[in-house]
Amino acid sequence: MKFVFVADAACDVSEEDKKKYNINIIPIELNFGDEIYPTGLPDKEYYEKLKNSSIMPKTAMPNSYKFQTFYKDYVNKDDVFVITILISMELSTTKVQAQNAADELGMKNVFIEESQAATVAQGALIVELAKYCQKENDIEKIKNEFYRLREKVKLFAIINDLKYLKASGRLSGTSAAIGGMLNIKPIVSLVDGKVVNIAKCMGTPKAESYIINSIKNLDQTKPIYFIHSNVPEKAKELYEKNKSKFADSQEIKIGGISYVVGTHVGAGCYGVVYFEN
Repeated sequence: MKFVFVADAACDVSEEDKKKYNINIIPIELNFGDEIYPTGLPDKEYYEKLKNSSIMPKTAMPNSYKFQTFYKDYVNKDDVFVITILISMELSTTKVQAQNAADELGMKNVFIEESQAATVAQGALIVELAKYCQKENDIEKIKNEFYRLREKVKLFAIINDLKYLKASGRLSGTSAAIGGMLNIKPIVSLVDGKVVNIAKCMGTPKAESYIINSIKNLDQTKPIYFIHSNVPEKAKELYEKNKSKFADSQEIKIGGISYVVGTHVGAGCYGVVYFEN
């Protein structure tokens, strides 16, 4: 059985892993006012534009036609199964578009589900599921493993400026007013698919300590990702300051947050993604 993996562009995964695990990305449109970028922008160009623009960018979820265009080459092939893992339904209804596409094609050899995550957490989930599929062909077991992994993937991040989450309506259970308070560092996490402000720390050292201390029951058989939106040095420093707390065998990756989630968190966000045991 050949497995083909599909995600929307909210998923951040390395080019190496895309090739290694046959992970395909459905593009998401990016808008800066009247400027439309159907497949978004590369990270460097996007964050430079974000820095210099007074316009709050927006993204538009992929429609069912984009999914149909991809799915049509695989419809009901006996030796192919398509696994589609999408952004949290709390953040976008992309899953509905993918399901509509599969239904219109009468496609049976497909699994479509939300990740209850986004960005590097979504990517990490797909990569771990792809690894599992290298040794398992039973579809029901694969689905069960997906749901197990979905409960185990965790994200904690320091937000530099809450105005983007406020403007996009993606922030739950907090007031963006704290973002303007001197030296207050908000900490966000994904809780049941929602972006939730879980703490407010005074200063960067306390915020970073909160992030590291939030890592509980770390699964050392899976990578830990130090993530960032256009501040790779912050992600690397966070690891270097705390590397003595991790086993020598622990795989460490640096994961960038691209334009889709970058539209909602802005530049300067950094933190961790990992799996619990």
